[in-house]
Amino acid sequence: MAKARTKPTNNPKLKLLGFNNLTKSLSFNIYDICYARSREHQQEYIEYIDEAYNAERLTHILTEVANIIGANILNVARQDYDPQGASVTMLISEGHLDGLPTPGKPAPGKAKGKKDSVVAHLDKSHITVHTYPETHPDNGISTFRADIDVSTCGKISPLKALNYLIKSFESDIVVMDYRVRGFTRNVRGMKHFIDHQVDSIQNFIAPDLGDKYQMVDVNVYQEYIFHTKMRLKEMDLENYLFGEGVSELPPREARRIRDRVNHEIMEIFYGKNIQR
Repeated sequence: MAKARTKPTNNPKLKLLGFNNLTKSLSFNIYDICYARSREHQQEYIEYIDEAYNAERLTHILTEVANIIGANILNVARQDYDPQGASVTMLISEGHLDGLPTPGKPAPGKAKGKKDSVVAHLDKSHITVHTYPETHPDNGISTFRADIDVSTCGKISPLKALNYLIKSFESDIVVMDYRVRGFTRNVRGMKHFIDHQVDSIQNFIAPDLGDKYQMVDVNVYQEYIFHTKMRLKEMDLENYLFGEGVSELPPREARRIRDRVNHEIMEIFYGKNIQR
């Protein structure tokens, strides 16, 4: 892990040559772990996840993300999959939308017979989410994973949506990457590879969330790459059971399930198979 720190150009008076085309990308893997003993409960869990996080709900979440970071939505594509999972892709922009038609209405000032005139600052910015619910074929573990990417250009920052996204999902484990790519120039032609101060993604985590999670960083400062992993500190088995409660389980069975759920969390958090 590199120790050198960046020297950001956090200068509000910085005058750029043209558009600020630094790309800021925030990528999530969010995991929800569950234990369902019977095949019937496993199937019900998948159906529950598919309903709770279908394409319509995901579109609502991404729309709120666009509002939080101050982006304009240009286009939305969404899809529910069979047997499970969903995807939503949202093109966004930072710039003004003069002349962009409202869906279902003609563009303002459009003359009959003439093409639409759209003046929008399309900055190669987008928000995407893909979901992957799955169940272990033998041991009762069920896992829901949501992969989310928020990529922006210009002054808007995906980091503003960080806490909202974590709270929008039942997040037992969160793996995040934040990266600033490319460069922009000032009016004298000098390159700027970052335009804001950042030492760690953890600095943008709300205190109430930070209290709940164990967090680990792996940052490469000179490459403007920041990586943070989070896992819940406290494990209440009641929150991980689907279709039954702890009180319905013999103590020995409850301990076995707790160990199994904890083992699943550890493997995902450390990104490797761990021998029991």
